[in-house]
Amino acid sequence: MKIIKAEVFVTSPSRNFVTLKVTTESGLVGIGDATVNGRELAVASYLKDHVAQLLIGKDAHRIEDTWQFLYRSSYWRRGPITMAAIAAVDMALWDIKGKAANMPVYQLLGGASRNGLRAYGHASGTDTEQLFDSIREHLELGYKSIRVQTAVPGIKAVYGVAAQTQASGERYDYEPAGRGAFPQEEDWDTRAYLRHLPTVFEAVRNEFGPEIPLLHDGHHRMTPIQAAKLGKSLEPYDLFWLEDCTPGENQEALRLVRQHTTTPIAIGEVFNTIYDFQSLIKEQLIDYVRAASTHFGGISPLKKVMDYAAQYQVKSGFHGPTDISPVGFAAQLHVGLAIHNYGIQEYMQHSDATNTVFEQSMTFKDGYLHPGDKPGLGVEFNEEAALSYPYQQAYLPYNRLIDGTVHDW
Repeated sequence: MKIIKAEVFVTSPSRNFVTLKVTTESGLVGIGDATVNGRELAVASYLKDHVAQLLIGKDAHRIEDTWQFLYRSSYWRRGPITMAAIAAVDMALWDIKGKAANMPVYQLLGGASRNGLRAYGHASGTDTEQLFDSIREHLELGYKSIRVQTAVPGIKAVYGVAAQTQASGERYDYEPAGRGAFPQEEDWDTRAYLRHLPTVFEAVRNEFGPEIPLLHDGHHRMTPIQAAKLGKSLEPYDLFWLEDCTPGENQEALRLVRQHTTTPIAIGEVFNTIYDFQSLIKEQLIDYVRAASTHFGGISPLKKVMDYAAQYQVKSGFHGPTDISPVGFAAQLHVGLAIHNYGIQEYMQHSDATNTVFEQSMTFKDGYLHPGDKPGLGVEFNEEAALSYPYQQAYLPYNRLIDGTVHDW
């Protein structure tokens, strides 16, 4: 089944997405997600100028061979741009194979290991009352696990707080990347954060009780000892996990964190290959793999890293905010449904405009996701709708400390 066309679309229905469309001589079409938030045109160029022509004439059924060819033949391996481009091809070929077999992709991965995928939502607030309202709203929507993010006194703008006025003067409701020619500057104070956060989780537990699984994202901002201190101070509130407590580059840090706290650790949304997880999984320094199919090379390597993690009782916790398009999100759901060591799936709902461009068979009911049983990934790309939402330049924010030093956002 030869590939005859590979097209790249950059569309902006509420935010920017990069989508690859692969067409075969039989007429079957597959789509893949190559979105890298804030660097969309770089990966679009990688696909258009360096990858698309390499696919023409290849057998769409040879997924593993094509993946290895694109990874190894470039010589300059890894990195988010390269791996997102490979991911888009990998997803599109799995989509085609599922359609050719008249099966959803999860059936090709071994079939379902569960009936649905437990998901968690994002609750946040600028104060306790607003946070409680946000948690109640998510519980009413059906979420049974909640990520808790909060404003911090003395800090004007904090990642993940939807209703908080940001440096741009806008809200974080859907897309933290600000439209324009330069990223917005925000502020940060780690000591203020470490003092405030335990009081927030104490209040949440007092209000909602001990049963709801609660999560928190540190967003790579802490040093190893700061992360260890936070993990220990949060132990009384029984977190499901503490995410990205230190920068992803400093993996040695997690040894120190492990020595000081029993709070479960999740990391990996900025990782790009299985090699980034190798030591963390083998030494059991983490509990959850946060990789995203879009930035990790697609379905094929995501399944491989989870098979490796299963030996060490490490579970999945795939990255799933709205800068993963519905195509990349569906790819993760198919992997999650098939693997035995599934943990939880981040789920932030896309906008109506995005759902017009990407028509999905996915369902969310009573706190559980399912990719649906349509052949392939279960997502159709509405090209006409996509073209009506042209690309708009946007950058994620960045942080500075009180003294002006650039810090992790």
